[in-house]
Amino acid sequence: MRSIFLIAILAATTAAVLFHGSDAQELMHDHHTERISGTGGDVLEDDPVGKLKVYVYDLPAKYNTEPVEKDPRCLTHMFATEIFVHRSLLSSAVRTLDPEEADWFYAPVYTTCDLTASGHPMPFDSPADDAQRDPADRRALAVLEQVRGRRPLLRHAARLRGLLPFPGGEGHGARDPARAPARHAGADVRAAEPRVPEGRLHHHPAVRAAVEDGGAASAPRPPPRSIFVYFRGLFYDAGNDPKGGYYARGARASVWENFKSNPLFDISTVHPTTYYQDMQRAVFCLCPLGWAPWSPRLVEAVVFGCIPVVIADDIVLPFADAIPWADIGVFIAEDDVPRLDTILTSIPVEVVLRKQRLLASPAMKRAVLFPQPAQPGDAFHQILNGLARKLPHGDDAFLRNGQTVLNWTAGPPRDLKPW
Repeated sequence: MRSIFLIAILAATTAAVLFHGSDAQELMHDHHTERISGTGGDVLEDDPVGKLKVYVYDLPAKYNTEPVEKDPRCLTHMFATEIFVHRSLLSSAVRTLDPEEADWFYAPVYTTCDLTASGHPMPFDSPADDAQRDPADRRALAVLEQVRGRRPLLRHAARLRGLLPFPGGEGHGARDPARAPARHAGADVRAAEPRVPEGRLHHHPAVRAAVEDGGAASAPRPPPRSIFVYFRGLFYDAGNDPKGGYYARGARASVWENFKSNPLFDISTVHPTTYYQDMQRAVFCLCPLGWAPWSPRLVEAVVFGCIPVVIADDIVLPFADAIPWADIGVFIAEDDVPRLDTILTSIPVEVVLRKQRLLASPAMKRAVLFPQPAQPGDAFHQILNGLARKLPHGDDAFLRNGQTVLNWTAGPPRDLKPW
């Protein structure tokens, strides 16, 4: 059996915290870092080369490069991950031109490069009838059928897995997972959906400065974190949810109604030109769900050292085996939003300081961005490391010191079982 691996984007919102007196001085100026360990251990700076091989299907240009040529905005919107992953794979040392030695197969289809006049991808809410599906779903289904028809006939097919990029928080069909394209591709397709960060943010000069200067002793100190809680975004979506109560399951509305007049909360629907500078002045940044659990704000918060306050009960976080989300963030149940001020102000200062130390690590910031070309430790390499760790082989399948050749088809008998 083969598995289709749906790569989906995650990002999140922002929040900030204000402290007074000596505590404030500590929070403003403590920039020491420490080693970072996710659930998989200290693996954030692992090198995936030698641990997996990926075969990239040569699909017709209409599925990938042509849409970008027609609309270059696809390179800078939040779903650009699918493009950057493809481009990075083509020049990566893990790529193989021999399908016989591949661990993973990659189907490069740009499912979200159909942008509206406002620059947003076409709606993902597709009808069950395939003929009425949106362009992204139809393109994905067409690619799945192509891949199923032209897979290399390999001796060890049972061990191999397929990659199909789906840069939406839950993959396409998120509001009704039963209608997602992977569920319609046949019995030999199984979906596993790890989240990866958005692909837009690395273009911004402020982001490059934050990552490049993050570990330099001579780097200018960031501004004092004088904002308690920060958020910019919608609280209600009158256009799509005119009666209210459905958008964000009411969590964003609860933030507004409970804290719009609270002086500790800097929240608004107005998106200022100083947005990123404001995040660097905030201690906590709210990251509530919207129509999906993910949001670009999670990436923004990490990059600018603002402790993410995640309000999304069913969120699945990216690279959890490498990034210690529980150590760098705060997680608030949607039902507990009315107590948000009490919860945040009760967090001990030493806990806040440790979260800030972890967030100050340049490795942490690199891990959620997609620079072009790819760089060691960036989000592309985190994807590869995650895929390598998913393979069912033992330590004997990795290159050892002094080894130059690795038999990619060798392994214990259990590897031949369906994954």
